[in-house]
Amino acid sequence: MSSAPRKVLSAVAWPYANGPRHIGHVAGFGVPSDVFSRYMRMAGHDVLMVSGTDEHGTPILVAADKAGVSARELADKNNAVIVGDLVDLGLSYDLFTRTTTLNHYSVVQEMFRVCYANGYMIEQTTQGAISPSTGRTLPDRYIEGTCPICGFPDARGDQCDNCGNQLDPVDLIDPRSKINGETPEFIETQHLLLDLPALADALAQWLDGRAETGLWRPNVIKFSQNLLKDVRPRAMTRDIDWGIPVPIDGWREQPTKRLYVWFDAVIGYLSASIEWARRIGDEDRWREWWNDPAAVSYYFQGKDNITFHSQIWPAELLAYGGQGALGGEPGALGELDLPTEVVASEFMTMEGKQFSSSRGVVIYVGDMLARYQADALRYFICAAGPENQDSDFTWAEFVQRTNSELVAGWGNLVNRTASMIAKSFGEIPAAGPLEPVDEAVLATVAEGFDAVGDLIAHHRQKAGIGEAMRIVGEVNKYVSDTEPFKLKGEDQRERLGTVLHVLAQCVLDCNTLLAPFLPHASNRVWTTFGGEGEFMPMPRIEHVTDLGPITQVPADPSIADDELRVYPIITGDYTPTPAWERRPVAVGAPVAKPTPVFTKLDPSVVDDEIARLAGESA
Repeated sequence: MSSAPRKVLSAVAWPYANGPRHIGHVAGFGVPSDVFSRYMRMAGHDVLMVSGTDEHGTPILVAADKAGVSARELADKNNAVIVGDLVDLGLSYDLFTRTTTLNHYSVVQEMFRVCYANGYMIEQTTQGAISPSTGRTLPDRYIEGTCPICGFPDARGDQCDNCGNQLDPVDLIDPRSKINGETPEFIETQHLLLDLPALADALAQWLDGRAETGLWRPNVIKFSQNLLKDVRPRAMTRDIDWGIPVPIDGWREQPTKRLYVWFDAVIGYLSASIEWARRIGDEDRWREWWNDPAAVSYYFQGKDNITFHSQIWPAELLAYGGQGALGGEPGALGELDLPTEVVASEFMTMEGKQFSSSRGVVIYVGDMLARYQADALRYFICAAGPENQDSDFTWAEFVQRTNSELVAGWGNLVNRTASMIAKSFGEIPAAGPLEPVDEAVLATVAEGFDAVGDLIAHHRQKAGIGEAMRIVGEVNKYVSDTEPFKLKGEDQRERLGTVLHVLAQCVLDCNTLLAPFLPHASNRVWTTFGGEGEFMPMPRIEHVTDLGPITQVPADPSIADDELRVYPIITGDYTPTPAWERRPVAVGAPVAKPTPVFTKLDPSVVDDEIARLAGESA
C-alpha cells in the first residue's frame, strides 16, 4: 500500500447471533481485522472499521424455539453478549451494529430494488429444501451431503469445500439437515435469483485485475476464480417469515417470503458505513469510502465465507451499478467500490478437533476472557493462528507461548527496565555519550517500524509479530551485554543513566511495534514509563436509538418505523492514535516500581482446561 494517506475500509465479517462466539471465530475475523485497522490508523490512514451481528435466518428461529423465546428476543440477548465480548477483546470498531435496524433494512431494500430494475433479478421456480418436522425452509448452508462431483461426504448445500464447486441442496447425495440430521423434503417454490451469468464477465475482469496485483492470498484468489467456472443464478429470496421483506410489488405482501442472507448480511458493510455517518451527523461522509475509486477496502473473514465476498457481494455491487452484461443505471447510493482484497483466514481447531458447540468442543470468547488476559489470546491468534493454513489451539501451546514469550520475553524486558530505572533514578534519565552497542540496538529497533509495518499492511501478521518479538529479544540481549545492574559506582552513574535511557527508548519503541497486536498491554507499558492517558484508544459500548430508514431514498411500505428500538453498538474515538514512528522518551518522566504486565500461567492450567473440555463434551 502507498504511504500516502488513504481512505481504508475494514469490512469485518458479521458474527451470527444464534449464540455466543468462540475463539475460532475471532481468530478468523476479529483479531486480524483489528491489528490491521489499528496499524493503518497509526500509519496515518483514515480507517473506517465496521461490522455487526447477523440476525436473520432459520438457525435463529431454531435456536429461539429451543430457548422458548422469539427470534428477536434471542437476537437481542446474543447481540448483547457478542458486543460485550468484542469490546473486552479490544476490537476497535468505528461502528458495530446489527442487521435488524431500519437503517439496514432500507439500504438492503434499495440495493434490491435497483438490481431488480437493472434486470439482474430473475424469477424462477426452484426446488426448496424444507424441514419435515417444522415445515421451515432449510438454508443451503444447513444441509450437508455427499458431493456429486468429487464424492466429499460433508459438502454443503451451496458449495463443496473439498473441490470448490458451487452446488444446490438438491444436487447432494444423501442430503441431511445440520440442525437435526433429518432428510429434507424438496418442494417447488418461486424465488428471485441474482443473474450471476449476466455478471460473470464483469466479475472475471475484476478478479483477474485483483490477481495481477499479487496481493491476495493465493488460496483465496484461486478459489474465487474457480467459482466462475460453474456460475449459475443464485436465489436471493427464501421461504421464511424472519428477515427483510422483498421490496417488489407482489412479493412484499407475502409474509413468508424474505430476502436471503446472501442479499442481507453482506450489505451490512455498506449499511453500517451509512449508519456510522448518520450517527456522527454527516450523512454523506460514508461516500468517501464507497464512491471514491482511490479508497481501498479489505474484507476479513474465514475461508468458508469466500464465496460471499469474492462473488456474491461483488456481483450485487456490479448489478446495482449497472455494470453487467445487461447494463443499467446506478441507484441513489451511486457507483459503489468493489473490494480491494478479500482477506480470508483458514480454520482453527481445538485440541485437534473441529469447534462444535453442540459437542462441547468449544471455548467461548467470554469464558476465555473471564479466565485469561485478552492480550494473551490476541498474542496466540497473531503468532499461531490460522492466517494462511489451518492451525490448532491447544492449552499446552497457549500456556507455553504466554509464559515463555509474553511473560519471559516482552513482560520481563518491561519489568526489569522499569525496575532498574525506578531503583536508580525514579525517572527516565538523560543519556550521556552513546557507545557503539547503544547505537546498534537503537538502530535495530528503529528498523523495525518499516519491517513490521510492511508485514501488517500485507496481512502477514504472524511474521509481523514474530519480527517484533525478535527485536524484543535483541533488546534483552542488550541488557545482558551492557549489564546495567553491575554499574553501581558514582563514576559509572552517567553510563548507567545512558544505558537505562537507551533501554527506555527501546522499550517504548517496542511498545509501539506491539501496540496493534497487544493494545491492552501497550497502555500499561505506556503508563509504567510515565505516559499519561491511553496510548492505544479502546472501544466502548453505547446504547443508541434506531435511526429509522435512510433518507436518500423513499422507505418501502413494508418498513414500519413507528417503534424505534434501543440497542448497543460498539464505537470509539480513535483519533488520538499514536503515529507509527519513534517518539523520543521524556527525560524526567516518573517511573515507579512496576507490576507485571502479563500474568504467568501455572502449568496446571493445561490439565484443568482439558478436564473442563472433556466434561463439557461428555
